[in-house]
Amino acid sequence: MQEVLVAAQLAAGPLVGQGRPSSTIAALARVNPHQFGVAIATVDGRTYGCGDWQRMFSVQSVTKLFATALVVAHDGDLLWDRVGRTPSAHRYDALIPLDLDSGIPCNPFVNAGALVVTDRLMTMTENAAASIARFIATESGSSAVAIDPEVAADERRAGHRNAAAAHLMAAHGNLHADIELILDQYTAQCAVTASCADLAGAALFLARQGLRMNGERLVTPHQARRLNALMLTCGTYEAAGEVAYRIGLPLKSGIGGAVVAVVPGRGTVCAWSPCLDASGNSIAAMAAIEHIATHTGWTVF
Repeated sequence: MQEVLVAAQLAAGPLVGQGRPSSTIAALARVNPHQFGVAIATVDGRTYGCGDWQRMFSVQSVTKLFATALVVAHDGDLLWDRVGRTPSAHRYDALIPLDLDSGIPCNPFVNAGALVVTDRLMTMTENAAASIARFIATESGSSAVAIDPEVAADERRAGHRNAAAAHLMAAHGNLHADIELILDQYTAQCAVTASCADLAGAALFLARQGLRMNGERLVTPHQARRLNALMLTCGTYEAAGEVAYRIGLPLKSGIGGAVVAVVPGRGTVCAWSPCLDASGNSIAAMAAIEHIATHTGWTVF
């Protein structure tokens, strides 16, 4: 397995630094663009890594996966009364489709959908961001997982489109908590910091048919399959179709540069490099995961 990771790092190497870090959030724009890490966590509890695989970074939209899983674990299918399950042909922060669909986001991985999930998670836990950080820390066994207040503050200041989406959904009756509190919790959630090893470990429940690290069930096997299907079709925004064609695994990306992939029954992969393509997906991280999938034969097809 270590040899596979070294080969993936070599394959991705020429692409590290290609593209650019997110420019919408000041703290992310200052990140060194020439960093790269990749980790694999297996269902039998082993973790392998290469490069900057233990370096902490801003998780950003990868947390949407964990937030959605926590709500589904509690509410079952009730979430889908408020959020769709269809891919988006638009940017993750698009507003026009949201208004046309009466305030129902197309899926939980676009920003509007994540705001609805955060709204519900706040009701369940009182502190949505802390519950997500705690889940990642518990599943990965890492005490270093935290919320970066600088990233959260920068993201909150820059979040005009998130605020617009929240007000639009509230106008359609699809947000219940105070809008400012939802936005605070959502930006804090995105500001969770973790490593490739942490995210690979935290996502393993999806490779184990819903079982957590301690053997307890988070979601049913049926729900785990459905969450993986959502990742495959919606997890990399408007690029999801092309990514499914190239890689053939459920993926969730974030504008911090992380990409998490699930290999049902086998394990998880997390690759990270800050520079992004036009869709907000890390160029080098995607290349690394594609190399791993190609050379191991891992696919859901």
